[in-house]
Amino acid sequence: MTRLLAMFATVCFIASSCNHAPSSTTAQDTSKAAGAGNMSAATNMLEKNKSTAMASIQAFINHDASAVLKDIAPDFVDYGDGSMPPIKGADSCKMMIQSFITAFPDVKGENLMTIAEGDQVAVFGDWSGTFKAKLMNMEPTGKSFKMKDVDLFTFNSNGQITSHRSIQSNASMMMQVEAGKKK
Repeated sequence: MTRLLAMFATVCFIASSCNHAPSSTTAQDTSKAAGAGNMSAATNMLEKNKSTAMASIQAFINHDASAVLKDIAPDFVDYGDGSMPPIKGADSCKMMIQSFITAFPDVKGENLMTIAEGDQVAVFGDWSGTFKAKLMNMEPTGKSFKMKDVDLFTFNSNGQITSHRSIQSNASMMMQVEAGKKK
């Protein structure tokens, strides 16, 4: 089975802010300013990662598999929902994404929202699509799916996506579209 959402990433530019402490600061004030600078840098990285994840989701909705994978790390792994073996590497992931968006040409995500903490970004959304073309060895049924999903992206310090996980159940989606059932 394929995973509904592979990994998502696209570059978005976030302006970094600079904090300059006045030259007459005390050691304590300098320490506070340095802490604020670190907080600002961390906040900027979180915002950059959120933008990258959302742009990647949008690339998936736009059926652009290359853009989905634009910012993955060389050692990227897609764990999906954990029901299947992980997919490693850009070529395998691109093939999986392309086969899914071909099988579900009207796939879309709505009500998208991000939450970020540390090196992780979660993208929440409502997903739907119609099974209109062959997927692996499964014939299309013309049936639709609708479900909620959360995609969890992990980033490295360079802002590249190192892994993707989703909470939606592939089995639940395939049951909705009646994949594998005889017509």
